[in-house]
Amino acid sequence: MITGVIIKGIGGRYYVKSDEVVYECSARGKFRNQSLTPMVGDKVDILQGAAHSDSHGSIEHIHQRKTMLIRPAVANIDQLVIVAALSAPQPNLELVDNFLLLGEIIGIDIVLCLNKTDLTDAGEIRYIYEKAGYPVICTSAVESNGLGELREALSGKISAFAGNSGVGKSSILNALGLEHKMETGEVSKKIQRGRHTTRHVELLQLPSGGLVLDTPGFSTFELPNIRAQELERYFPEFADHLGGCRFRGCSHTSEPDCAVLEALGNGDISPQRHDSYVNIYTELKKVKEWER
Repeated sequence: MITGVIIKGIGGRYYVKSDEVVYECSARGKFRNQSLTPMVGDKVDILQGAAHSDSHGSIEHIHQRKTMLIRPAVANIDQLVIVAALSAPQPNLELVDNFLLLGEIIGIDIVLCLNKTDLTDAGEIRYIYEKAGYPVICTSAVESNGLGELREALSGKISAFAGNSGVGKSSILNALGLEHKMETGEVSKKIQRGRHTTRHVELLQLPSGGLVLDTPGFSTFELPNIRAQELERYFPEFADHLGGCRFRGCSHTSEPDCAVLEALGNGDISPQRHDSYVNIYTELKKVKEWER
């Protein structure tokens, strides 16, 4: 039996890397009976083909996953690298906040990468997220700015890149020196969206160490299955103020003597981040218990 990691899955075939060898594998039928589908990032045991030099095999066992994302469908990642463009397309901070929420709920490390500093300064956006407690790396794939810092953050880890189309994920990965260059696409001037250039999820080896998952661009986000009253714990800048409100079960949206709203008024919490919280809270309140 050989142990490896699934680096790619296309059309029911899975490519498992063990040491420096990649095996093309099928999945045993028993996984269908267990309603279990192999995912990129899975650590698996495979049975090699009959010939010793055979590069084919079958997946016999999937090890327990430590983390799992549904969209993109990946397992066992160590950190989520959220890429946002500072311009072309204009930054979608609502989507950034949704990705941050996803990372907080899953319990994985998060890095925010603000790309295209060659077009404009990170300024206020960087301040907002560093104040919220997130590590922020500013990059320009065009001018190679910030790539050393990003390379260090990726070293020795399995990282998933996320962000809407056109923000420069593939360009950044290319600039980091991937052997297999990722296809890049231009941003439509009319709608400020990038053309989707990544058609499948694939685990890629960085020359400097670390594995990355380049994933198709996102333009939508599904709310996670949490209750509205649980949302406060996933905004880290709220933590020092929770428990200080007059009312038990305070929603931190409009109540008097709310410690979170007081912190907002004092400048300790960003208005943009609080607006995101209120928007998500409002959507979560619409979900009935029987719909969960």
